[in-house]
Amino acid sequence: MSKRRKLTDLKPTTGLVKNALFNILGDISELRFLDLFAGTGQIGLEAERRGAFVVFVEINRKRANEIKRKTEKGKVYTGDVLKVLPRLGEFEIIFADPPYGYQNYKVLLELGQRHLPEGGLFIVEHFKKTDLKPLTPRGLEIEEERTYGDTVLTFFRKEEG
Repeated sequence: MSKRRKLTDLKPTTGLVKNALFNILGDISELRFLDLFAGTGQIGLEAERRGAFVVFVEINRKRANEIKRKTEKGKVYTGDVLKVLPRLGEFEIIFADPPYGYQNYKVLLELGQRHLPEGGLFIVEHFKKTDLKPLTPRGLEIEEERTYGDTVLTFFRKEEG
C-alpha cells in the first residue's frame, strides 16, 4: 500500500475544533504559522485570514495546488512533512494534523521543536487513543490537551533555556 495520502484519506478538522483552536490561540496577527499535513488548507487559511504569515506543507500535489490558489500570501510546499520540515525556518506556531494511524509522532515532535523559538507552540491534532505523552522529546512540555469527541488537540510549549 502506498504511503502517499489519497484524497479520500483526508479528515478535515471539524468546525468545532477549528473554532476552539483559534479561540485558544487568540491574536496571531504577524506571527509565523506552519500548517503541516495541510490537507484542504483550512487551518492555515484561517490563520492567514487572522493576520499570520502561513507556510503550508501537503504531500498531495492536487491539494497543494488547490491551497496555492486559495492563499493570498502563504507559501506552499508539496512533499512529505518529515522531508520538507528540515528545510524550513522558525515559526511561533506549528500546527500538525497527521492522518489517523500516523506512526512517526516522535520524529515529528523532535523535528518540529527545532523550528520553534523559546516559548513557541506546537499543536498536534490526533485521535483520542493516541497518547503523545511518552513520545514528547526533552525541550517540549505538554501545556494542555483538549478533547472534542474522538479528536484531541495537544498543545506543546517549547521550554525556555
